[in-house]
Amino acid sequence: MSIGILPRRLLGGLLALGMLAPSCALAASVDNLRLWAAPDHARLVFDLSASAEAEVFSLDDPRRLVIDLADTRLKADVDRLKLEGSAIREVRTGVRNGDDLRVVLELNREIEPRDFSLTPNEQYGHRLVVDLEYPGESAVEDPIDPIEAMIRDQEIAADRAQAKAQVQGQDPAEVTPTREPAQPHPRRDIIIAVDAGHGGEDPGALGPSGVREKDVVLEMAQRLARKVDATEGFKAVMIRDDDYYVGLRQRTRIARDQKADFFVSIHADAFRSPRPHGSSVFALSQSGATSETAQWLAASENRADLIGGVDGSLSLDDKDEVLRGVLLDLTMTATLNDSLTIGGQVLDRMGRVNDLHKPRVEQAGFVVLKSPDIPSLLVETGFISNPDEERRLQSSSYQDRMMSAVFGGIRAHFQRNPPPASLLAWQRDQGRDTGGDGYRIQPGDTLSEIAARHGVPVAQLRAANELNGDVIRVGQVLKIPHS
Repeated sequence: MSIGILPRRLLGGLLALGMLAPSCALAASVDNLRLWAAPDHARLVFDLSASAEAEVFSLDDPRRLVIDLADTRLKADVDRLKLEGSAIREVRTGVRNGDDLRVVLELNREIEPRDFSLTPNEQYGHRLVVDLEYPGESAVEDPIDPIEAMIRDQEIAADRAQAKAQVQGQDPAEVTPTREPAQPHPRRDIIIAVDAGHGGEDPGALGPSGVREKDVVLEMAQRLARKVDATEGFKAVMIRDDDYYVGLRQRTRIARDQKADFFVSIHADAFRSPRPHGSSVFALSQSGATSETAQWLAASENRADLIGGVDGSLSLDDKDEVLRGVLLDLTMTATLNDSLTIGGQVLDRMGRVNDLHKPRVEQAGFVVLKSPDIPSLLVETGFISNPDEERRLQSSSYQDRMMSAVFGGIRAHFQRNPPPASLLAWQRDQGRDTGGDGYRIQPGDTLSEIAARHGVPVAQLRAANELNGDVIRVGQVLKIPHS
């Protein structure tokens, strides 16, 4: 017996040593690599078994980005990475200093690298995120025409001048000169920024059968953009048009850079229970969420920014501090009012396609709605956590009807309230009978001359026509107030 026991004890000791061996092994492993290519950047994510110290630096001649991971081994297959559409031409790996992993990205263009680490969440473990940003590139593949951008800048400047005059107690007629001749009508498109929520390494909510929110909302956003572009007088700007992540504040910055008249973010709801169902429309709340569900949803959506790192925010540094606060408050109030008005139109039409989760436009603190100067809505097209609605959200017919409802509400608002320089405003004025109290602007007219000709103060003429500045357009019809 003693002879038989000793080998078993020896074997047990060897097994124990074998179990201890991993503690002396490398601290982490790269279990997977994921790459997303966007128009203005590429994002490479290392899925790690544990936290690892990383050093990232660039080399020239040839252009390379080097990523060193201390005490780390490679378990992922780098050959499976799809590099098309990214700045990465080739990926090479090797071991340095005995235990460290070196990953070298051979680049085909200039980049500005950025890296950060993420702790585990409900979907992923430890991650190292490496962003390759392309200097001078636009996030939008079809940006707004420079002339249209200039026209929008004029409109925005006039609005701000009007708001500033109100704050400072000035007569709006004195804010800008009134002798500028009428300009040719630009008949510009109304720009609708269409945002597909989540994307890239942020899948959003997951349905019971594994359907990912980021996939269905991208399909719907693309449908919405096609409807916008197919409608005369409208143009869509896609915030993301493929499977990559865009920071929450960057989404509103893109909309502002593209001079958007309206911003709509498409999502698919989720909740802890599979029972909730129905579609919702959210506008920004200035004083907190209007319901517990809205508050929870806002918190979960806004956490997505932790994936993308910290974004910047709107700068008003060139304004006096008190004036800055008042101007921002005025702008936010006007923007929110428009958002709620449009939201009501959208919600009414969505109710003809699906049950509504709440019968009113809800309000919550979603980061993507915090643009102070662009009316914005977040549309929850259904509960992906509800099995029936998960199936519906994958239906082409449902997606198409839902996006028709969303655009129908947006279009109805702008047809009634077209921006002055838009094609819709021009079309409205062409069909408008001037009657006895209207005047159609002719080439060479100025606002002051029109006011003098009809014996009304310029300020009164402006107020009657909701003009915020001096710019008037040939063919525009002015309402002449009675003194």
